[in-house]
Formats: sequence, C-alpha cells, structure tokens
Amino acid sequence: MTKLSVNINKIATLRNSRGGNVPNLLKVANDIENFGAEGITIHPRPDERHIRYQDARDLKSIVKTELNIEGNPIQSFIDLVLETKPVQVTLVPDAENAITSNAGWNTITHQSFLQEVIKEFQQNGIRTSIFIDTDLQLIEAAAKTGADRIELYTEEFATQFDLGNKAAIKPYTEAAILAHKLGLGINAGHDLSLENVKFFKENIPNLAEVSIGHALIAESLYLGLENVVNMYLHRLK
Repeated sequence: MTKLSVNINKIATLRNSRGGNVPNLLKVANDIENFGAEGITIHPRPDERHIRYQDARDLKSIVKTELNIEGNPIQSFIDLVLETKPVQVTLVPDAENAITSNAGWNTITHQSFLQEVIKEFQQNGIRTSIFIDTDLQLIEAAAKTGADRIELYTEEFATQFDLGNKAAIKPYTEAAILAHKLGLGINAGHDLSLENVKFFKENIPNLAEVSIGHALIAESLYLGLENVVNMYLHRLK
C-alpha cells in the first residue's frame, strides 16, 4: 500500500498567524499519526514563515512513524537535517522567497552538487529523495546522483485532471516505470487531493509514498481531520 505522509506546514501557518501555540503543532502531528497516517512531512524555509527550525527538532522527538523534512539544501537546512536525522530528507530546489515549490531539480546541471549532498545525508543514515519533473533524461540523471528515491512533482497532473484531461497521467506513469527500472523508489506530491489521488495511485506503479498538505488541511475544514486522513488512506489502498 502507498504510504500517506501528511505535510503540516499549514498547521504551522495558522499557529504563527496569531502567535502562541494554537493549534499545537506537536499534538496535531501525533493526532494525524493516531488517525492512521504513516508519516509527517515538514518543509521549513529560511524565513520560518510556517515551520520553524525548532519545530523540526521538537517533532523528531515525538513522531512515531516517519519524519520527512523537505527543503532546499542550503547550509542551514543541511545542518538542521544532520542534527535531527529524520527518516527521509526530500531535496527541493525552491527559491528562498517562493510561496510554494514550483519546479523540480535539473539533475543534469546540478548532478555533482546533489551527489555531494546526498552522500553526506546517506552517511548519516538518512533516506534521500529528489523532487523532480517527469522528463526521462532527468530521471536517468537522478539515478546517477545516488538518491534512494525521487518525488514526482504533480502540479501539472493535478491541474490537467481538474480540466478533465486524464491523459496527463501518462508522463508520470512513464517516469515511474523508468525510475523503478533504475532502482529508484517513487514518491509523489504537490496538489494531490481527495479528487485525484485514487486515479493517480492506480496509474503509478510502485508508488511508495505521497506527501499531501494544502489540500488535505483545506478539505479537513469541511470534513474533519480524522475523517479526511482516513479517506486518503482508503483511496491509497
């Protein structure tokens, strides 16, 4: 079964909007795990506008499933990951002022840099994943970095699915087939939702994990967090 890792950035955004500790990020993370999710994802950014670096440290001590830390491997991020040693680190090439992730790695141009960073993380027992588009040449280059997994950037699929274009899944299927052939594990994330995740899972062979945050939290405003987590788990079976 494909694992569900819940991105809790939006919980941190809500907390930070008023200061204080409401909602309590650590309690929400524990609740999400108790509701059945198999992982917690966070994406701290340098300005700490949602997840703070201290949140990563605090979550490491209480997450019972798998902690996945996403981010651009600038030195402060590398230091945080090496300090907290999550189960997985997902490398994302987002600019410091990006509202959200909007592109995958060019694994050809940045191959030597990625090799260096990935080697350091793996030497510390941390599983590595590269956020990436579906270009098959980039998938091939990703395998040469030594990464354990890739995370397919699914915004284009989600946009086209909303427009009724289910054929938009094809490049993702092809990318997953090639990645598996090259020995890479396959994760996916960005704009996956209750509406599209079942179709996506059914068409992506060997899909190990999806990371879902914005849609899941938004859907929970109407349907409740425990209910929504279980609705995702049902669709991913």
